[in-house]
Amino acid sequence: MSSVAPLLKLEKVGKNYVAAEGSAPVAVLRDLSFEIAAGESVAIIGPSGCGKSTLLNIIGTLDQPTSGRVWLDGQDLSRLNEQQLAAIRNQQIGFIFQSHHLLPQCSVIENVLVPTIADQRSAANGGAAERAEKLLKRVGLGERLHHRPGQLSGGERQRVAVVRALVNQPKLLLADEPTGALDRNSAQGLAQLLVELNREEQVTLILVTHALDLARQMGRTVELRDGQLVSAVS
Repeated sequence: MSSVAPLLKLEKVGKNYVAAEGSAPVAVLRDLSFEIAAGESVAIIGPSGCGKSTLLNIIGTLDQPTSGRVWLDGQDLSRLNEQQLAAIRNQQIGFIFQSHHLLPQCSVIENVLVPTIADQRSAANGGAAERAEKLLKRVGLGERLHHRPGQLSGGERQRVAVVRALVNQPKLLLADEPTGALDRNSAQGLAQLLVELNREEQVTLILVTHALDLARQMGRTVELRDGQLVSAVS
């Protein structure tokens, strides 16, 4: 075990849901413990409904565990209030979902800059627009800065979403089925892009996927089974 503190640590995390009033709670996650080092790329696989997205939402502070604790960069997230958690989400975590969630009325560059509006660091250093343009050129969208999402292909829209997730230079990038809505060629291109950006940006990448070919491109693959993470068989 490395002596370097992990970027992300989950300790005995549990998550229960009550399906209906008066019914017994259903455990989705059970005493789940896991560590991820800075710069790692990790794929989480498992059957539909096993709790993969729930786990990703807990890591991203979009949901709270029923029990256990989560640390990000040494900070116990359970001790933070909602305002502090919102700042963590904006400044330290980037999100990519199956649906790109771009604003249709805004241009590509405007969509990418949305997370910087609430980030005082970006406003202070004035480098957000320059970084956004640089990243868009990096992903092959340098000629699309002023296009609207409706003028882009599905793969191009998802690349915009990737750049938006990276614009604030997060420590952690969370991707929930990022290739799920794409055709095969676009999915392969996005998978390769995520691998390259993980290396170039030194951002820790955790993705949930059903695509085993995508999972195999990550540095480590784990399976969510019976509410816990286990090493996946390649």
